[in-house]
This record gives sequence, C-alpha cells and structure tokens, in this order.
Amino acid sequence: MLYDASRAGNALATWFHPDWWRQRGRVQPTSGGRGSSWFIDADGRQFVLRHYRRGGLMARVSRDRYWWRGEDATRSFAEWHLLYQLQRAGLSVPVPIAALYLRHGRSYSAALITERITDTQSLAALLGQAPLPLDAWIAIGRRLARFHDAGVNHADLNAHNLLIDPAGRLSLIDFDRGRLARPGLWCDGNLVRLHRSLEKIAARLPVDRFGESDWASLLDGYFAARATGTPAAGRVAA
Repeated sequence: MLYDASRAGNALATWFHPDWWRQRGRVQPTSGGRGSSWFIDADGRQFVLRHYRRGGLMARVSRDRYWWRGEDATRSFAEWHLLYQLQRAGLSVPVPIAALYLRHGRSYSAALITERITDTQSLAALLGQAPLPLDAWIAIGRRLARFHDAGVNHADLNAHNLLIDPAGRLSLIDFDRGRLARPGLWCDGNLVRLHRSLEKIAARLPVDRFGESDWASLLDGYFAARATGTPAAGRVAA
C-alpha cells in the first residue's frame, strides 16, 4: 500500500473495500467505470474509490487481474505517482490519497483512492444540457494545451474525463495508463480521440450541441496557446 500520510494519516487496507464504507453509510456508486468506482463521504471530505477493471475482450479472460511486472509498474502505483507529480506542478487533477495492489502469483489486482473534484460536471454531461458558447470551447482548448505543454499524455482523453466547474475551469481525471513524455505526435492522437468521443456523444443529442465550429474554436484556443507557450509553467519532469 502507498499513501500520502499528510492527507490520509494511517491508511488502512479496509479503505479499499466498498462494503466497509457501505456498512457505514458512506458510499454510493458512480455512473460509469463498469461499476468499479464509488464516491466516498468521510468526515466531510469527498473521495473516489476505484478498482481497476479490464474492458473489451480481455475482460472475458479476467475482470481485474493484470500481469505482474514489478511494484512500480502496477496500475495503481503508477497512477498515484503520476497524479502526485501533476498536482505538485499545479495542474488541475485529482489529489492522490492512497494506492493498493494485491499480488496473486504472476498477476495482481489494484485499487486507488483520490480526492473527488466537487462542483463540476463532465463535458459530456454539459453537452447533454445545452450548447456551449464558442469562448468556452476556446478555453477548453487552451487548458488542454497546458497539459500537453507539460508533457501529460492522457491515455483516454474523452468528454467524460474532462470536468468543468461553474467558473469554466477545466480539470482532467482518470489517468490510468497515462504517462509523461516530450510533446510530439501523441498530442495529435489525444485530440483525435477527444474529437471521436465528442462526435459519438453528439450523435445522440440535438444538432446544435456540437459541430465543426465548436471543434474549430477548441483548436483555435489550443494552437494559440501552444504557439505562445504562455499557458504552461513548464514541462513536468518525466
């Protein structure tokens, strides 16, 4: 187990069991994550408990087991360390609290606890309610540029992992398999993945919720910020 003693005190392995929290009336399931995430309310603080689960065809082989390649390579420890670096660099990401892995011979299972970013909605949820103004799309692009300038390669950049608060500030969540890298072609790959996600969501919504002018505004903000280099304080050390 790995944890931040300044935020978690003496963390217990029982914290990673949703039933332990449920018996105390502190837990509720989230709306996504293949049923593997829970919101925790503990002493006035909000947390997210997530058990790592496989998706796609691999889930038919094993729902929650991963090949053992060493402690630092476990999904939970790797994400905890990445979030710790990003949070210290001033980027708006979940604060890591504790990480756990359980080894099972040549495989392992894992879980992670982070602070919940409250008073936000996902970009996907916001689009379900109303169209966003063009300046909001520009602001999203500028914020994404900051993450990319800092070398943050998000493995699953989609509209569900972009959280926006009432003031329009953007945060990124779910950094499983994310990594730090020198900015390069992977930045374009992140944007392509996000665009695909937005198109998929827009297909189920009124036509005014997302269109090419919205995407063009996001790119305008993104490339303007990348050109000036002003949105980022510097690249996070890999």
